Amino acid sequence: MEQNYTYTDAFNELQTIVREIENGSTNIDELAEKIKRASDLIQVCKAKLTATEEEVNSLLQKISPAEETNEEE
Repeated sequence: MEQNYTYTDAFNELQTIVREIENGSTNIDELAEKIKRASDLIQVCKAKLTATEEEVNSLLQKISPAEETNEEE
């Protein structure tokens, strides 16, 4: 799995794989490989979402003390 894969790239590729499987354009010989690739892409998306959530929470925690100080005045 590429290190610099963006969430958008991974999500778009995952959507393509799902469409191909749903519309029947994937033959049985390719199915296992596509499922494996989809699993890898899901892991990339989850990791990106988790990292973003942690970053946002950290930023919100930095903002919160400033708001509490202003409210006390």
